Amino acid sequence: MFNLASLLEDSAREAPDREAVVLGDTRMTYAQVNGMACKVANLLVARGLGPGDKVALSCPNLPYFPIIYYGILKTGAAVVPLNVLFKGREVGYHLHDSDARAYFCFEGTPELAMAEAGWAGFGDTDGCEHFFVIPADPAGPSPIEGAESFVAAIDDQPGTFETRITEATDTAVILYTSGTTGQPKGAELSHANIAFNVLTCHRIWELTASSPDVHLVALPLFHSFGQTVQLNAGFAMAATLVLLPRFDAEQALALMQSENVTFFAGVPTMYWGLLGALDDDVDVAKIAGNLRRAIAGGASLPVEIIKEFKDRFRVQILEGYGLSETSPVATFSPLQHDPRPGSIGTPIWGVEVRLIDDDWKTVEGADEVGEIAIRGHNIMKGYYQRPDETEAVMRDGWFRSGDLARRDEDGFYYIVDRAKDMIIRGGFNVYPREIEEVLLSHPAVSLAAVVGVPHERHGEEIKAYVIKNEDAELEEDELVEWSKEQLASYKYPRVVEFRDELPMTATGKILKRELT
Repeated sequence: MFNLASLLEDSAREAPDREAVVLGDTRMTYAQVNGMACKVANLLVARGLGPGDKVALSCPNLPYFPIIYYGILKTGAAVVPLNVLFKGREVGYHLHDSDARAYFCFEGTPELAMAEAGWAGFGDTDGCEHFFVIPADPAGPSPIEGAESFVAAIDDQPGTFETRITEATDTAVILYTSGTTGQPKGAELSHANIAFNVLTCHRIWELTASSPDVHLVALPLFHSFGQTVQLNAGFAMAATLVLLPRFDAEQALALMQSENVTFFAGVPTMYWGLLGALDDDVDVAKIAGNLRRAIAGGASLPVEIIKEFKDRFRVQILEGYGLSETSPVATFSPLQHDPRPGSIGTPIWGVEVRLIDDDWKTVEGADEVGEIAIRGHNIMKGYYQRPDETEAVMRDGWFRSGDLARRDEDGFYYIVDRAKDMIIRGGFNVYPREIEEVLLSHPAVSLAAVVGVPHERHGEEIKAYVIKNEDAELEEDELVEWSKEQLASYKYPRVVEFRDELPMTATGKILKRELT
């Protein structure tokens, strides 16, 4: 029996005065974070929540995230982290689909009014009973009438809590991932799924509690990459997490310099940004003298960036591969071997990987292409309340990823193509079907096809090819602006092209490969 909240509690017991999170002038120790998490747990129990319940959380990289995250886990409930860019429609869908009974949401900023979007989504959800707003000003009231101020709600709660014991197979986190065939679905990850992935991260990167790292956390904590690799793996080793709510290359370099950062994880666009922001004000030698590990995922890194980063910072970027359904790490570049640019490495400890065809048969031979299938301690329990979609991707413990790869004669894997139609924009997965369904809800749109087009900074940009209804009056930039109101900022199409027809097969399927 094991509860993931033990990762925080053990470090709070062994290193209570060590800094756990840093954000500007805010510096909280492990004892302080644990005490605040206990207050959250007591609040939830007082409201009748506990084992088996689902609690949603919308929060950028602020100290509130780990406090609420572990507070939820302490009660035996499951955390449902939501993308902070979601609009009201998207929030409502996720609250309803996950059966969330409570929802914590950061107020946001004037430019990103998260609480307003959260309240709009909460109001459309029958089963969600409690809405807590985390105010930008802790001394201020809740900015949403009818919602509770998080700060006021926990004010009189005790700072101690006896954590509920959970089974290793109980659900700890539900991470939502879109699919090419429909609405986002929640990957149920157990306490054991994440704990084993965390322990494997320690093994891969040689992390130790005796020499704790200082992480710069630029990856969003609501995403599986940052959540496992930095939050959970870092807290397990009593590391210090320097939080960056929104990635800015100049600010990231300044923090790496001032906070003596030893560990950085990011997507390719972040590394591209760091290199592009170097100037005479950056003490590259000091950063390089402290930086011990540089981790990349989300998409393949260009060889030029890997080479330049090593030349400037004297650290080899190590690449890996995984998905929300795999907790997330499945393969990684082993430290004991020379890195191979372009490779996602080899299977991590306790995990098997093979390449399969459409019929689940193993594809044999070096450099033969097949779909990546994964089996091990990291595989999700399934998609929440979606048995048919779970059955479609899992068989005999194996999970089929939808990603195509080849394996060289030494056992190193290389991605050669992604899941059908999926777009990766700035490290975020975007599935065209969801965007197309939203576009089709516009009264002037008859048909839409969404594809990814090359983009220097984001890797890919989202483009929509649209057929308008007859006699409809709509400009391309008007549809872009409308989409911006309906979808998270990383999802809406920046480019729209109207066409009279779209290329199709004889059966009526749009030939997206002919859309360029």
